[in-house]
Amino acid sequence: MSNVYFTDREIGPRPRIQDEIQLEAWGGIVSIINTLIMKGSFGSAFPDTCPDGGAIVGTNERLLVLAVKAEIPDLVQLKKEPSVWGDDGETELIRIDYWPLRPSLKPSTNTILDIIGFCYRHAAEANQLDWHSYYRHHHLTFDQKNGQSEFRKNINIVFSRNGLAYELREDGHIIRIPPSPLDNLLKVAQFKTGDSELDSMLTTACNKYLTPDIELRRESLEKLWDAWERIKTVLSGKNKKSSAEKLLEKASQEDNFRRMLETEALELTRIGNEFQIRHSETNKIPVKTNEHIDYLFHRLFAIINLFLVVLKK
Repeated sequence: MSNVYFTDREIGPRPRIQDEIQLEAWGGIVSIINTLIMKGSFGSAFPDTCPDGGAIVGTNERLLVLAVKAEIPDLVQLKKEPSVWGDDGETELIRIDYWPLRPSLKPSTNTILDIIGFCYRHAAEANQLDWHSYYRHHHLTFDQKNGQSEFRKNINIVFSRNGLAYELREDGHIIRIPPSPLDNLLKVAQFKTGDSELDSMLTTACNKYLTPDIELRRESLEKLWDAWERIKTVLSGKNKKSSAEKLLEKASQEDNFRRMLETEALELTRIGNEFQIRHSETNKIPVKTNEHIDYLFHRLFAIINLFLVVLKK
């Protein structure tokens, strides 16, 4: 996929750092989904049948609309808009219906990602069988594996070409792609510390971090800082401080590097206490953006990963 375009070959792919799906990318997504509807590719899940024998001939869009709006309620919204009839300052409720999909009317990014997930679950390759001359349509059979694979490929091309930090996986989940160095760390980390609670905290933190939802990504920091406090106690010692000191000694025998690690460990503990990570009091500093979440997660995960490596030795 990355070698199809000249700019990818000569310049390199765009950095996958954009969180908001813009209008151009949305137009591409609309094209992919509406093309599948026209081909009858959702007919396996929402069948439009032939009156003569009941074979599937396409997608029943009425059934599709009922299902998608039931599962994604945000496709229909009521918004207050300035009234065109009343005096200045008056408002009226406007009903906004995002389905059928139109390139000029873009829902929120989270809603778009839900639409993609819904369509992936129901997509299938529609293959034409015999031609029914009386009703002038083909009867269809479906290959869901091929249809989902093609849909996933096309959606991921749109994500990649527009620098979007998302990827549709084979299991139908959309994950947020972390910055490259952290991505490598997440791939090599093995959470088999011998402490099942610590392993669970780390796994939960990574799973939440990889989601597109910024609220869940904030929760990933909480879980990672919980893991940070627990990892200080995995080595036997009379208290947390002595256990943490043993961990630092295992991480580095060189005095200068060990002092640097100790300074970093103290600073990370301070960050966890002063920001809205482990505590939610009103005097704590909120973490507001995906970029800040990336930075904090990356910074703490780097030292945790170092300790995980030395614990295996």
